[in-house]
Amino acid sequence: MRGPKPTPIVLTVRQHAVLEQITRRQTNPQHLVRRARIILTAATTVNNDQVARELDVDRGTVRSWRGRWLDATDQLRASEATDPPDQALTACIQSVLADAPRPGAPDSFTAEQVVQIVALACSRPQDAQRPTNYWLAREVADEAVSRGMVLTISPRTVARFFKSKPSCSRIAAAIG
Repeated sequence: MRGPKPTPIVLTVRQHAVLEQITRRQTNPQHLVRRARIILTAATTVNNDQVARELDVDRGTVRSWRGRWLDATDQLRASEATDPPDQALTACIQSVLADAPRPGAPDSFTAEQVVQIVALACSRPQDAQRPTNYWLAREVADEAVSRGMVLTISPRTVARFFKSKPSCSRIAAAIG
């Protein structure tokens, strides 16, 4: 099935060099390398199907990244017009190739609240007049609400904080 030809990508010499550098650096994440290769190949090949076959990616992926690059062309030109150092141009290109923000609900708790709750769990329960030798998630949740750290929190959420955060000994060492 034939359709309209996609808009060609025209790279400047510096953009091409930065994209090549991204594809060659072994420490770059593979998603970034793949996207740079898509742009480099799309700049030499007009057809999205050919790019997709050559790089073994989906045609829709090529179409998406061609569109994102073309949408950012003015931003890239403006960045390059100021004659920035290569690191600034690399950062600009990497921002174009970065993941788009994903939809979803905002965090329910701020980082400060999470730190306060974890710090509470690192304290002794007796200091909070709790009749136990160690904290349970339910008791930490109750104490956090009673101290006004949060309006409401479930014990399950507290338990998740403990799974994803460093241990109390590492927190105490970091605090000093």
